[in-house]
Amino acid sequence: MQLSEFDYHLPEELIAQTPIEPRDHSRLLILDKDTWELQDKHFYNLLEELGENDVLVLNKTKVINARLIWEIDWGKQVEIFLHKQISNNTWDCLVYPGKKLKPWKEVKFILDWETKLEASIKDISDKWRIVEFSKWWFEFLEIVERLWQVPLPPYIKEKLDDSSRYQTVFNEISWSVAAPTAWLHFTPELIEKLEKKWVIFEKVLLHVWLGTFMWVETENILEHKMHSEYIELEKDVSKRLNSYKQAWKRIIAVWTTSIRVLESFADDSWMLSSWNKETSIFIYPGYSWKFVDAMITNFHLPKSTLLMLISSFAWKQNIKKAYEHAINSKYRFFSFWDAMFIK
Repeated sequence: MQLSEFDYHLPEELIAQTPIEPRDHSRLLILDKDTWELQDKHFYNLLEELGENDVLVLNKTKVINARLIWEIDWGKQVEIFLHKQISNNTWDCLVYPGKKLKPWKEVKFILDWETKLEASIKDISDKWRIVEFSKWWFEFLEIVERLWQVPLPPYIKEKLDDSSRYQTVFNEISWSVAAPTAWLHFTPELIEKLEKKWVIFEKVLLHVWLGTFMWVETENILEHKMHSEYIELEKDVSKRLNSYKQAWKRIIAVWTTSIRVLESFADDSWMLSSWNKETSIFIYPGYSWKFVDAMITNFHLPKSTLLMLISSFAWKQNIKKAYEHAINSKYRFFSFWDAMFIK
């Protein structure tokens, strides 16, 4: 299967730079994967689509302010992007430009008049650095949340004045460097209305790391090495989800992170187990789906593994048709996007 099969042309002006307000007034493209029918609606119209037979599964991860831009020389800056914790005070980081932070270099950040943070570069690999910080877990995270920046995706060029707009309303557990953005469309009011219709909400956990932004660089997609991400499914949640599945309720994954959790823990008998681990599941056309019945997602980047995932769920030509319709209808793409409901 060739990478070029998952390419499409997107006019730059359709890449959303600012979020819709209120959140649930974004547009919603509904795709019926069996009839191929497309409907143009708004996100609040989910009230008409969902009912007591539906279970929404969302990701409770929280985005942290993982990005620090630091002036190391007069007029020269270096960017440190936290990726993955290795120990209490040691982190795998992306550094740019890498030549400014060579191995064993000691760096002192004076972030404000009372906050000093030291870092030691322990190892090197291309742009990646293993960085040991002078502050440990809770103290370090407090500094990060107070003084670092929210790590917006590279295709968003405008500054986000309110960083809470890149958090979901159900965020609970740090450590993600990108939001489960299909969940950004939900408001407390919409959730309350859905609960009154007896729609069930369940939470799983996947921490989104930098691998989600990695390009597929092999023309044969089967040669692509998939990134790994931490996932967790609690025992009581898996029991409830299994009971819903056995009762023929519709399992609707909100964003691809929830999909990756459910499909990673599901077996061939359509049942979920529960524990925590890292997953590198790669879903592309030909995959045998085990647990997810429908999904709420975004419009994904060309040639991305996420576009391959939804092409597996709704058939590649179906997705191509839906994307052509979205482009012609001027839908907003990517993180501050409009949304899709594939049922």
